[in-house]
Amino acid sequence: MTEQKYKTNLNCGRCVAAVTPHLNGEGRITRWSVDTKSPDKVLTVEGEGVGREAVERLVAAAGFRVLGEIDPARGPGGNGTAHADARPAEKPAAPPAAGAEPRASYYPIILLFGFLVLGTGLLEAQAGAFEWPRAMARFMGGFFLTFAFFKLLDVRGFADAYAGYDVIAARWRAYGYAYPFIELLLGAAYLSGFRPTITNAVTLVVMSVGTVGVVRTLLARRKIRCACLGAVFNLPMSYVTLAEDGLMAAMAAVMLVGAGHG
Repeated sequence: MTEQKYKTNLNCGRCVAAVTPHLNGEGRITRWSVDTKSPDKVLTVEGEGVGREAVERLVAAAGFRVLGEIDPARGPGGNGTAHADARPAEKPAAPPAAGAEPRASYYPIILLFGFLVLGTGLLEAQAGAFEWPRAMARFMGGFFLTFAFFKLLDVRGFADAYAGYDVIAARWRAYGYAYPFIELLLGAAYLSGFRPTITNAVTLVVMSVGTVGVVRTLLARRKIRCACLGAVFNLPMSYVTLAEDGLMAAMAAVMLVGAGHG
C-alpha cells in the first residue's frame, strides 16, 4: 500500500464533506484524510494503483483542486518532517497512527448521550414513577431533536457526508437533504405522543436502513467520517455509530412489540 500527499485548496469542513463521496467511491483508495489546518491543506491518500491523475480528477469532481504533490521525505514545509500526524479536526477519514484521536472524537456523542439519559431520568423522577415505555419515548424524542439540530446547522454538508455511506443517500441525494427533517418530525412525534405505532414503525425502517450503510462501511474497512452529528463535529465511522443506529432501531422494535401486546 502506498501513501501520497497533495497540496489542495480544501480549506474547510464543507470542502471535505463535498469531496467525501468522490474519494469514498474510488475502490482503490483504502484510506484518506485532509488536514485543513495545515498551510498546504494536505490531502493524504493511501491505496494501490491510484496516482496523482486519478486524485486530481476526484477532487476536481467536487469543485476543488490539487495544487501539487508533497514529497514525504521533505514534508509540506520542506523541513524534513513528513506530514504523517495531520490533525484530523476536519477530516472524514481514519484516526492518526498515534491512536489518541478516536477517544477524543467520540467525546461529543458520548456527552450527548449522557445528557439525554440524565434528562430522561429527571423527567421520570418528576413523574413519580419510572415507566419504560414513557422513558424510551422521551429519550428517543430528545435524541432525534438533538441530532436533527446539529444536522440542520449545515444541511448541505451533512448531505454530502451522508452520501458517502448511506445506501439511499448515495443513490438519491434528496434523501440526504430530507433526513434531518425526518429526524425532526420523529423527535416531535415521540415527545407529543403522536400515533406511537406509526412513529415506531417509521423509526424502525429508517434506522434499520441506516444501519445497513454503516455495516457495509465497517465490513469494507473504509475509514470515513460519520455524519450522525452533521458537519459540525468530526466523528470517525466506527462501531459506536453502529450501536447508535442499532439502539434506536431496537428501542422502536421493543415499543412496537409492547404496543402489539397491549
